[in-house]
Amino acid sequence: MARSTKADKARQLNAAHHLLQRGIRLPEAVRRLSREFDLSGRQAYRYLEQATHLDRPVEVSEVAVPITLKLPAGTARLLRAYARSSGLTIGAIVTRALAAFLSTLRRHG
Repeated sequence: MARSTKADKARQLNAAHHLLQRGIRLPEAVRRLSREFDLSGRQAYRYLEQATHLDRPVEVSEVAVPITLKLPAGTARLLRAYARSSGLTIGAIVTRALAAFLSTLRRHG
């Protein structure tokens, strides 16, 4: 059996959170989660336990693929400094920046 991806785990955690938000009692929530995601009762219980600590659903991210970029040294220094101060990864920063840039291109032609 293949290991769950981060996206799979996020979806399972969100499903557990949704069940708890709807007031489904724990034994029934374990059964539903187990059935929906083909999990053992123990795995389902762990997701439900983790979900009790969530204020809102977690973000389900796409599968990431590695790419190589060449940046000017000054830009790389700024990027690394921002990553350290923000607590974000360089990949997260670049992904957000590119998504914002590409969305402006779609709006303007």
